[in-house]
Amino acid sequence: MFKKILLGLVVIVVIILGIAAMQPDSYHVQRAVTIKAPPEKIQPLISDFHNWASWSPWEKLDPAMKRTFSGAPRDQGAIYAWDGNDHVGAGRMEITELAPASHVGIKLDFLRPFESHCQTDFNLQPNGDGTTVSWTMSGPSNFMTKLMGMFVSMDSMIGKDFERGLASMKAVAEK
Repeated sequence: MFKKILLGLVVIVVIILGIAAMQPDSYHVQRAVTIKAPPEKIQPLISDFHNWASWSPWEKLDPAMKRTFSGAPRDQGAIYAWDGNDHVGAGRMEITELAPASHVGIKLDFLRPFESHCQTDFNLQPNGDGTTVSWTMSGPSNFMTKLMGMFVSMDSMIGKDFERGLASMKAVAEK
């Protein structure tokens, strides 16, 4: 009986690992909000990392988080690194692309709690009397990411944070 149970567990584990291996090689999370402000007012909230404290959903999770700003003071070439508690981990962002009042591209490197590298993009599109801001994160899915995705998707993990961040950005920009 014990051998049958053990064999059954091995079969289940092999099936889960096999299904995980067949998952997509990349992930994509995107959220958007329309803000009643022009793109020129919104983009500095994104392209100047000093402004992230006013709207980022992760800034309030660790008031003692260590922040380092380097590179350009803002816009393309600006670098922001953080090291915080288990809720925020440690990582680094660098603005690699900038199109005035329409796009900010950020290389995002997570160092802790797990290492991961991805691309984050903010697109600003005029929309009537406001601007639609789209926040996207995409990156490769290694085997561990695929396995984790069997139980919880990147979209469900990150999407809620994007929604909170965009709502905070909206409140700040509409003041």
